[in-house]
Amino acid sequence: MVRIRTDYSEESKAKALETAKQRDVKFIRLQFTDLRGIIKSTAITDKHLEDAFEEGIGFDGSSILGFTPIEESDMLLVPDPNTFAILPWRPNDKKVARIICDVYFPSGERFEGDPRYVAQRAAQKAKGMGYVYKCGPELEFFLFQKKEGDVLNPAKIDSGGYFDFHPLDLAEDFRRDMIFSLENFGIEIEMSHHEVAPSQYEVDFRFADLVTTADRVMTYKMVAKTIAHLHGYIASFMPKPIFGVNGSGMHTHQSLWEIEKNKNAFYDPEKMRSDALTDEALYFIGGLLSHAKALAGVVAPTVNSYKRLVPGYEAPVYISWAHKNRSALIRVPEYFPGMEKAIRAEFRCPDPSCNPYLAFACMCNAGLDGIEKKILPPEPVEADIYEMTAKEREELYIGSLPSTLAEALCETEKDDVLKKTLGNHVYENFIKVKRDEWDQFRLQVTPWELEKYLKHS
Repeated sequence: MVRIRTDYSEESKAKALETAKQRDVKFIRLQFTDLRGIIKSTAITDKHLEDAFEEGIGFDGSSILGFTPIEESDMLLVPDPNTFAILPWRPNDKKVARIICDVYFPSGERFEGDPRYVAQRAAQKAKGMGYVYKCGPELEFFLFQKKEGDVLNPAKIDSGGYFDFHPLDLAEDFRRDMIFSLENFGIEIEMSHHEVAPSQYEVDFRFADLVTTADRVMTYKMVAKTIAHLHGYIASFMPKPIFGVNGSGMHTHQSLWEIEKNKNAFYDPEKMRSDALTDEALYFIGGLLSHAKALAGVVAPTVNSYKRLVPGYEAPVYISWAHKNRSALIRVPEYFPGMEKAIRAEFRCPDPSCNPYLAFACMCNAGLDGIEKKILPPEPVEADIYEMTAKEREELYIGSLPSTLAEALCETEKDDVLKKTLGNHVYENFIKVKRDEWDQFRLQVTPWELEKYLKHS
């Protein structure tokens, strides 16, 4: 058996092994994600954890969407000891832990198609330019009542709106349990509240580096779904599950930190422009805007994503940036003394159905491309873009995001930066899977069509 060489320290492995022993951990769930960002998992006992760190645990890669063909199916899961955490909802006796894994070939080489590897490569690119890319996503989600055999008509659990309180907000106990569970995974929670739509909520956690944040998004979704199940609910990260109300987004706040000085590269009092941003910040914004149409295919990757990205429901549609204006695609909160660490660019079109490893990697490299090419964005637009005419938007150089998944994929296919970010394996499989998804959708005959055309055609 080949000994797997990783960058994880012997100290971190020893700490995970000792914690498992001291806390009476019997089972360890080894987790990774497929191309879509769906968690996959297998379990080992505590006796095999040390071997897993050194040699990996074998699995059939041909059975995972977007991985390998059957003739190249042997693959290995190698745990990242820094992600070891005990599952708080499992029994206290003979506890169960989880650990996130990297995917390898039996030869000891990394698997290019592992989404976490895509994120790690993007983080390394930023490091090579002297930066740490940090991000903080805001994941929104819905809770529905469980209705046996009727998933097509989910029942809302309350009629609350933005920041509402009991009795309009009926998920206080759920969010309380969710927060306690997330803290058990070492995730620092900053805020939780009811969102705009009925039965819609948000729990925000502190920003971190690219890979750590992507790991936390996957943990967040796992925790939300598990705690919802224990409360008799279904947690859904579908972007637009209910017609006529706001959908669920994943606004992502982003900044670059200089490694040598350990400070926010978007803030420098000696380099500040009139709009309180450094050149790096503006170029990063310019990169995001120039790649925005192509990014949509990765950060808003489902047919349903484009039911959210329509005017009138607080979701961004037009490609622009601003400070105060929340109708813009990118918002840079205004600077006030004391908020140097918080200066950031909020990218507002991602939604929580995306694979966070791929989404953050592509956002990072799009921004870095702006820095490398010194792409200056147009002037910020503070007026309400939704109220502008097409001519007014054209005069301000304001373009539009794709209106369907098919349009978005066409843009993604033309973008060399994103293609390089994903790597050939992920890129080719991602486009194929998403093209198949679009074809499945466009061939459907929907209830709307039957009601509209059956009797009158």
